[in-house]
Amino acid sequence: MSALPRPGLDEYDDYYVRYVELVPEGDIVDTLSTQLGETLALLQAVPADQETYRYAPDKWSIREVIGHLIDVERMFAFRAMNMARADGVKLPGMDPDGWAKHSNADQRSLDDLAAEWGALRRANVHLFASMGPESGARKGVASGRDFTVRTFPWLIVGHEIWHRECLKRDYGVSATD
Repeated sequence: MSALPRPGLDEYDDYYVRYVELVPEGDIVDTLSTQLGETLALLQAVPADQETYRYAPDKWSIREVIGHLIDVERMFAFRAMNMARADGVKLPGMDPDGWAKHSNADQRSLDDLAAEWGALRRANVHLFASMGPESGARKGVASGRDFTVRTFPWLIVGHEIWHRECLKRDYGVSATD
């Protein structure tokens, strides 16, 4: 069993409950690994001519959704590493729309974005697998909210599940096509 058990409700802000609740029971490091193949299979099902599809004019393209997943996973892992190394760290927040606006995700191929996300996920599997219970219990503040380190892999997984479901529901992406 992972040294990073499911965090309690007192280990993160209520805003993030929607993500943690999506994560199935089990070892979070195993889930991070398993999710890698599931998400890559979903992304491979997107036809090249649909990569820039937006289901509404003010919504992100499929490429931008994946750029957002990359940004958020990188940010959550950065927060976890900082807090794991020094208790009581205070880190800034992020503006997802601002970050998406200033990324170049829509100018990159989905294959390139998927390759970057896959490399990032593989690195984060190693990062979280290396953390012991002491690291997982350390605390810090990000976006003005309190967190424990062990919360972040659960947020990464839940956030990705959230957006995979959005890709299926709103963008019509299906790995069975």
